[in-house]
Amino acid sequence: MIFIANALLLLMFSSAFNWRTGLAAIAILIVIGTIFYSNFLAKKIAANEKIKVEQWVQAINDINNNTSSTSNLAGKILTENSRDIPMITVAETDSILDHYNLDTDKISKDPLYLKKQLSVFKQTNDPVVWVNPLNPSQTNYVYFGESDLLIQIKYFPIVQLIIVGLFILLTLIAIGARNRSTQNQVWVGMAKETAHQLGTPISSLEGWIEMLKTSSGDPQILAEMHKDVSRLKLVSDRFGKIGSKPQLEPTNIINHVEQMVSYIKGRAGEKIKFNVIKPQAEFILANINPQLFDWVIENLLKNALDATEGKGKINITIKNDSKTVTIDITDSGKGVLKKNIPHLFKPGFTTKKRGWGLGLSLSKRIIEEYHKGQLFLKMSEPNNETTFRIILNQ
Repeated sequence: MIFIANALLLLMFSSAFNWRTGLAAIAILIVIGTIFYSNFLAKKIAANEKIKVEQWVQAINDINNNTSSTSNLAGKILTENSRDIPMITVAETDSILDHYNLDTDKISKDPLYLKKQLSVFKQTNDPVVWVNPLNPSQTNYVYFGESDLLIQIKYFPIVQLIIVGLFILLTLIAIGARNRSTQNQVWVGMAKETAHQLGTPISSLEGWIEMLKTSSGDPQILAEMHKDVSRLKLVSDRFGKIGSKPQLEPTNIINHVEQMVSYIKGRAGEKIKFNVIKPQAEFILANINPQLFDWVIENLLKNALDATEGKGKINITIKNDSKTVTIDITDSGKGVLKKNIPHLFKPGFTTKKRGWGLGLSLSKRIIEEYHKGQLFLKMSEPNNETTFRIILNQ
């Protein structure tokens, strides 16, 4: 116990102390200490029970010898010392002579019960030798098992270990839930703040556009400004919807994917080839939030564009069956390193020199939490191709 206390002090005052690791270590040390102490108590109780059995045998001998001076004490010992300890008395030939403190119902139902218990007792404790004073040539043996108290002491550390394990598990679940809740609050706060910040310049640009419409401005410039303002409004709407339950509506997936491919294609170089592979039917319905779903497609296409580094091809394959719609976005870029795959969808992870590493994380949340679908990395081969897959329920 002194060793455990010293270990706890060293752990608590260590410069590298981490509170989660510390709590786990403290719990483990407590359990280890309890196991050692329980084992110590069990050995002590077992030794005491053996003494009780020896006293019980001596008490029987005293009564058989008719020692009046000790008969009262012997009777008391017989009454008190053998109440909790199961015992079986056998002759030298191993035949059972008598038994004490065993379940009489089990004995009556199972003829082999006593022999089974005798076998257990032989493996548990060494017997107490009982020489009958009325017949010194006859030697009997008293085999005994463990009392209920001793059994409880032995199993107590296991029960405690289970309880501590459940406590640690519940604590980890609670910490995980709290971290996810905090993370969600950060996402929501960031999204709403971004939407708020975008609102002011958007309103200003809309005013300028209205002024330009009444003047002799260049129509082409006006049209481009209108596109960019519409784009800013869309971004603002997207961020504004993060943190609130989006409204899903039946939407033509093919149309939305093709619109987003057209938008990205207009901002990609001529060396990037886009190819939309779709079924013959031009109409595939799925319940989506159009603004948020477009955001996911845009993020995946931009990642594919970055992976190709200005040269290659990007295939968008749309398939459906009676229950799901599947969208695969495949690029011929540099691929994803195996060591990076487990971290792809974690907030803040990025291999780019610029960026916050939020695109894939937001996309996964939009598809899985808001649309109840799936978004995952289907496959990636270095310097060959990478495929991200979206699965939506119809």
